[in-house]
Amino acid sequence: MNAPTPPLPMDIEWRLPRHPRSVGRARALLREQARTWQIPETQTEVAVLLLSELVTNACRHARVSPGREVRARCVVRDEKLRVEVSDASEVMPQPRQATAEDESGRGLELIAALADAWDAHPRACGIGKTVWFELKLSAVT
Repeated sequence: MNAPTPPLPMDIEWRLPRHPRSVGRARALLREQARTWQIPETQTEVAVLLLSELVTNACRHARVSPGREVRARCVVRDEKLRVEVSDASEVMPQPRQATAEDESGRGLELIAALADAWDAHPRACGIGKTVWFELKLSAVT
């Protein structure tokens, strides 16, 4: 008798250069992966927006030596999508109070408003940090 085939892992990680162009690349990679995992379009768009904010922050604010990478990891487990972005900076993100005239500074507010949960923690390897968010998924096959 054949045992049932276990589901494919729903866990992927990308390594991206710490460069502004990586933001668009991360968005494209997540959109494609979400299609493969059959994540609903509405939730995909929210996840892509929030990933964009995290990768932008990692590229813009991580004051680290050249050549360091940004890592983005996406995991679907227990009907949740968890997206993590890691960089080599140990400075934890701090939400700002952006004024109406500010062109930036609202990323963490956006994440707090749209994600079901989010946080940041030092990386286990001792170098840098990971910032993550989770979205509850209504239907994933």
